[in-house]
Amino acid sequence: MPFTMTTHHISSEQSAQFIQRCNISQLLSMFDLLPDILFWIKDTHSRLIHANQCFLEHVGIHTLEQALGQTDADFAPRHIAKQFLNDDQRVVKGETVTERLEMNVLESGEVCWFTTSKRPLYDAKGTIIGSYGTSRHLEKTSVALNSMDALKTPMSHIRQHYMQNLSMQELASLSHLSISALERRFKKYLGLTPRHYIIQVRLENARRLLVETTLPINVIAAEVGFQDASYFSRKFYQLFETKPSEFRQSYQ
Repeated sequence: MPFTMTTHHISSEQSAQFIQRCNISQLLSMFDLLPDILFWIKDTHSRLIHANQCFLEHVGIHTLEQALGQTDADFAPRHIAKQFLNDDQRVVKGETVTERLEMNVLESGEVCWFTTSKRPLYDAKGTIIGSYGTSRHLEKTSVALNSMDALKTPMSHIRQHYMQNLSMQELASLSHLSISALERRFKKYLGLTPRHYIIQVRLENARRLLVETTLPINVIAAEVGFQDASYFSRKFYQLFETKPSEFRQSYQ
C-alpha cells in the first residue's frame, strides 16, 4: 500500500502563538553556534542588550554581563564607532541596513572587512524598542570557498597599497584570473567591483585620518589616492551621508 503524507495547515496566528510560547533565551543561544558571525541586540540608545559569543570574542570581553549597557563607542575606534552609532539611530527610526561592506577592527588591532545587516526591533504592539543585527567576517566565512581564495591576495594588496594608482590588470595578475573573471568574483562575494572596493578602502582610511590628524581635507584626499578633492568629497558623502568637513567637526 503506497505511503501517503498527511499535511495540516498552520495559520500565521498559530505560528505566532507558538513562537510566543518559546523560550527566547534558548533561541538566542543558537547564535552562539554560528562561527564567525557577530549577533547583537541593542535598545534605542544603542546600548547592548544581548550579544552572542562571537561578538564578545570580537570585542575582547569574556562574559555577556561585562558587555551589557555598553555601546560601540566602548569597543571600536572613534571614526568607526561614530558610523555604527549613526546607523543605529537610523535603524530605530525604521530604516534597514542589508549586507553592507564595512571596515572593522579586531581585538588584535588588525583591520578586516565585514558585511553587516541591521533591522528595527519591534514589540508586540508594533513599537520600535531597539535594533538587532549580524556582521560576518568576510574572509573567515568564505575561507572554505575555493572561488574566494583567488580574491584574498588582491584584497590584501589593495588594503596595503590603496593610495597608489592600482590597475585592474595588476590585480587580475595577482589573482591569476582574467580581468572579467576577477570582476565577476568581486561582485559575487563582495557585492561590488574591484574599483568600488578600492574606493571604499580609500574612504575608510580617509575617515580615520579626519579624526586622527589635522591634515587639510585636500591633503587627506591625496594621501588616500584621490587626485581630485571634489570627487573625493562627493564619494565620501555618498558612502557616509555627510561631508568630510562635517564629519571632522562632529569630533571637535
